[in-house]
Amino acid sequence: MSPSDPSLGLYVTHRDDLVEYASRLLNQDRSKAEDVVQEAWMRLSARHGQGAEIVNPLHYMYSIVRNLAFDILNRATRETVADTALAPYDTIPHEAPSAEDVVIHRDRLRLLADAIAELPERTQIAFRMYRLEDKTLQQIADHLDISVARTFQLVRDAGAHAARRLLGQQDRAKGKK
Repeated sequence: MSPSDPSLGLYVTHRDDLVEYASRLLNQDRSKAEDVVQEAWMRLSARHGQGAEIVNPLHYMYSIVRNLAFDILNRATRETVADTALAPYDTIPHEAPSAEDVVIHRDRLRLLADAIAELPERTQIAFRMYRLEDKTLQQIADHLDISVARTFQLVRDAGAHAARRLLGQQDRAKGKK
């Protein structure tokens, strides 16, 4: 790792982008992402130190980051499965919700449907297409013949209205005003 090490310049120049990339792969775990990028740089630097010629070092660095991130995720999955296999039966979560959970979720769903029904038709359509049909803002904008920015506003306003209604109902249930 001499001062003329080309991997050091690559690391310094692209570190933030690499950390952001690793963070997305690792479900936004920035500290692990930083560790992954540093490990990737150390591996790239070692390859340079061995005299290996790497045609596209940045691409190689991204590949190392991706592989290390996937290794971490796979290890975490295996550990979770092993932990579950050793857990006492009564601590394993049940897939079926309790009757109380079903009632609570049905009430919230009814409140959400009522809140969305209060909105203008175009706002309802935008919200339904975005949240239930998994359409992109561009697809919704094309369908409604409006701009993407306006589509975003409609979806955001519908979500905010629904959240206010749901939070208002929860506050009333707790006896708050």
